Amino acid sequence: MARTPSNMLPLDTQAPAFQLPDTVSDTIMTLDDCKGEKGTVVLFICNHCPFVIHVNPLLSSLAKTYQAKGIAFVAISSNDIDNYPQDAPDLMKATALKEGYSFPYLYDASQEVAKAYDAACTPDSYLFDGSQKLVYRGQLDDSRPGNGLPLSGADLSGAMDALLDGRPISENQKPSIGCNIKWR
Repeated sequence: MARTPSNMLPLDTQAPAFQLPDTVSDTIMTLDDCKGEKGTVVLFICNHCPFVIHVNPLLSSLAKTYQAKGIAFVAISSNDIDNYPQDAPDLMKATALKEGYSFPYLYDASQEVAKAYDAACTPDSYLFDGSQKLVYRGQLDDSRPGNGLPLSGADLSGAMDALLDGRPISENQKPSIGCNIKWR
């Protein structure tokens, strides 16, 4: 299991626009379609990564909690499906349904969206405020497969809570760790 850290896109970066197919609804979605009134979490994930499989139960519950507060979630898979067929769009849909994702799960076939976000690993998370400026990027929490720490989502939740409360978000943010994006 490779351990690749996030690249840590600079804070205040404007959310890169996208137009990608949602594997669940079979519709094309844009950033504007996916954004939340108070904020938007963009996740780079995939089906097969042990780090994503580890956090899947948290992703579903975290999204449901914060969607009710005005923060939208969207997940994107950018992996090369020729070499990693388990990440193909039909299997993405099956994963989304099995895991109970309440958010779109988009497929980035060209990998251009992952490059625009400077995504490096799965999971990789980005929190944008209501004006689509980056306020948090990095890990969900300190839990990793096999390290014995419980999933809490403390880092991302803390950033979302601060955003919702109008409090400053610490710039001391830890990169996510996961499998590298499978580039062509």
